[in-house]
Amino acid sequence: MGSQKPMKLNLGMAPKVVLIMLLDVLATVVSFFLGLWFRYDFSFAEIRPVHLDGFLSAIGPWCVITLLVFWIFKLYNSIWAFVSTPEVFRITGAYAVLGVIGVLIFHFDGNLMPRSSMVVGFLFSFVSTVAIRFSYRLLRTAQRRISHFTHANGVKNVMLIGAGDAGRALAVEFTNSDHIRDHLSCVIDDNPVKWNKQLCGVPIVGGRQDIATAVKKYKISKIIFAIPNCTAKSRKEILDICATTGCEVQMLPGIFQMVNGEVSVSKLRKVDPQDLLGREPIKVNLDEIVGYISGKVVLVTGGGGSIGSELCRQIAHAKPKQLIILDIYENNAYDIQMELRRTHPELNLEVIIGSVRDAERVRHVMSVYRPELVFHAAAHKHVPLMEESPNEAIKNNVIGTYKLAKAAAEYGVKRFVQISTDKAVNPTNIMGASKRLCEMVIQMMNRESKTEFVAVRFGNVLGSNGSVIPLFK
Repeated sequence: MGSQKPMKLNLGMAPKVVLIMLLDVLATVVSFFLGLWFRYDFSFAEIRPVHLDGFLSAIGPWCVITLLVFWIFKLYNSIWAFVSTPEVFRITGAYAVLGVIGVLIFHFDGNLMPRSSMVVGFLFSFVSTVAIRFSYRLLRTAQRRISHFTHANGVKNVMLIGAGDAGRALAVEFTNSDHIRDHLSCVIDDNPVKWNKQLCGVPIVGGRQDIATAVKKYKISKIIFAIPNCTAKSRKEILDICATTGCEVQMLPGIFQMVNGEVSVSKLRKVDPQDLLGREPIKVNLDEIVGYISGKVVLVTGGGGSIGSELCRQIAHAKPKQLIILDIYENNAYDIQMELRRTHPELNLEVIIGSVRDAERVRHVMSVYRPELVFHAAAHKHVPLMEESPNEAIKNNVIGTYKLAKAAAEYGVKRFVQISTDKAVNPTNIMGASKRLCEMVIQMMNRESKTEFVAVRFGNVLGSNGSVIPLFK
């Protein structure tokens, strides 16, 4: 015979269950006595002895019956902090059964108590049962609100955008959780029908046009965007307004979390750059690209930068024969090296510190590793800084590209991909002009070499180190 696990009793809940059972008994006794007292115009002396004796003899068994029915309807299984509508339905069902039992008792012995006193006592008992279960939640909510006022230091006033299902779930968590110190002060929703109403006791103060005003009025320091099914255009418009307030902005990941019941404060994230696109992100089929990179030796210059590091991550997924990262900044190079070793321990990775402006260093790398594919992402790209240092822009971007391209052609690289920018189109600044010259170098080398030289132009790359987007985050 297999060993049986001993039954475990959760003693942690026992005191609370006993307490609420005692309160139910007390409420039942008081309610039916009030019913009897009410029947005799609130005069204890006027109560007939037969009815008082009937009350005293019946109230004990009736309390036992009440507790049994409540137990059957699982009224002692609820968590007090989250008592809501389902508990009211169960209480109603329990009292429907008790009503039937009461009618049967009265049918067999109608002299226990006056009929009117039983009806009134029954109603008082129902109300008190509901009140007992909601009182803890109400007192707990009041205590949390008082705590917010008495311990204001470190407590942030929060604005919630979205009064739908996701917003309601977050509002409930703000109300019930002991682990959330922030105070939910107001709600924003574009539906005028919801204005001047409340969401879990929190006022809905208006639409997106009222965000700035509400931030000042309620002294908001954090905004939570909780509309998972919002269109990209509308989301961008709302987040743009939020950006002007200077508040910290967080948001739910998306509709998937709402569908799967994963709406909670722990799921909140900071605003991603793609949230500001105003359109849905383009999904690229990478199968062809992966097939081209797989099994090849790949060199990425500037691999520690924002664009270069993302190239390295994508290349690592494609399982190259070897990935070589060439970067002048050792901190960036170290960071991407540690990340790739952690996420792709099987990757044959070499990280080299060096500059594309150093022709000998570049030729040495080409001769030793013989890359088949080169992604040239190393460049100075901060527009204002390059206006102040145009000579560095030319030396690093133009001359560095020429030296790297020449070495690639010399050592038989199959394809050389120049990472360029849309600022190279009719350039109006030094950085754009230098990148246009790089493209001209690539075009020249493509005509004179067996290596295939190509250039790709990026727009304002969201989240990159040289992008203007971080200014809005």
